[in-house]
Amino acid sequence: MLHNLTGWHALIVLAIIILVFGAAKLPALAKSLGQSMRILKDEASDPRGDDKKDNDKKDNSKTADQSANPHGAVTDPIAQRHS
Repeated sequence: MLHNLTGWHALIVLAIIILVFGAAKLPALAKSLGQSMRILKDEASDPRGDDKKDNDKKDNSKTADQSANPHGAVTDPIAQRHS
């Protein structure tokens, strides 16, 4: 399907993109595409990085919860008797 594409086809596609998005929006579009490619490359090179970040966030939330109330969770004894 794509075996017969030439340089002229690429120029026509580029012209259509310019007409659709406008010349003013192309730099922002290219910047966001570059950022997306960089993120994709980083994620592909380190697939376990998110798990490590998530675990760090969980550990930080546990310490924050413990520092807010060092004696543990507060429960309502009246509500426990009625349930």
